[in-house]
Amino acid sequence: MKSNQFGKKIFFLYPHSVIKTDLIHSFIENEYEVYTIKDYLKVKPILKKFNDSIIFINIDDVLKEDQWFDYVESIVNGDEFRGVQVGILTYNENEELARKYLMDINVPCGFIQLKLGKEESEKIILKTLLVNDGKGQRKYVRATSRNHAKATFNVKIVSDLFTGYISDISSVGMSIVFDNDIGFKKNALLRNMQLKLNGKLVLLDAIVFGSRDIEKNKRLYVLMFTNGISDDSKYKIHEFVRETLQLNLEREIYG
Repeated sequence: MKSNQFGKKIFFLYPHSVIKTDLIHSFIENEYEVYTIKDYLKVKPILKKFNDSIIFINIDDVLKEDQWFDYVESIVNGDEFRGVQVGILTYNENEELARKYLMDINVPCGFIQLKLGKEESEKIILKTLLVNDGKGQRKYVRATSRNHAKATFNVKIVSDLFTGYISDISSVGMSIVFDNDIGFKKNALLRNMQLKLNGKLVLLDAIVFGSRDIEKNKRLYVLMFTNGISDDSKYKIHEFVRETLQLNLEREIYG
């Protein structure tokens, strides 16, 4: 299988509570680009736009059993969704129902029974994402924040405090713009940077990897985090990535 360059969007339609509260963060930590959708009527327009994505569908809620089967079949067999890969999530242990999805319409991402437990369900979903090339050639999920006030930073250089906003961020680095740029050189070490991500404080050190002009008197700096970043900081960054991706999707769905 030829690996795609940027990875796939991973959608969860009506995610069960165990997915929403426990496992979504694990998928982001494993650098998958995950989203949740809470309206099945909004799904098909999104899948048409991102027709190389993966979607896991909770068939336990909202629609009846036969309605869900028809809905899933319309995606699996729809020409406009030819590149979309579908998986089923359920607490239903009915073997005949599983056979229908697996044999009659051949859902490519499986029929996953959540009663196997949280750890086993997580393992199965992660393996499914791996087998179906969920990451592509991309190693890390990056989020771009449209609201500069929600992603800011400050850093003290000698006795002066410099501030600015974060253009985009992943678990290994970020792109930033200073409010007042003094011209940082490549490989400059910025110690004790304070990031504010949706109100959560993150402390870390970073090294200037490169920079480029984006407009008059404005320069975008690419920073890589040092190996000393704490688990707590990584957790908060992954949460910000997840929240930002979700917000961007909801803007696309609801305008």
